[in-house]
Amino acid sequence: MGGGRYQIKLDSGQTVTAQLSGRMRRFRIRVIPGDKVQVGLSPYDPTHGFITFRLREGQSPP
Repeated sequence: MGGGRYQIKLDSGQTVTAQLSGRMRRFRIRVIPGDKVQVGLSPYDPTHGFITFRLREGQSPP
């Protein structure tokens, strides 16, 4: 999606629209389709969130 937004499919099967967190933009961490990421969901609107961490191959979530 445009504007730095991504559509993310959660393990539960739900689809969420998320954008990169400020720290990931600051350090220019790239996210490409197929990457596993950690998402922080909004408590007010569970269909929106922020990508807070990009997992490397074979890495488990912290």
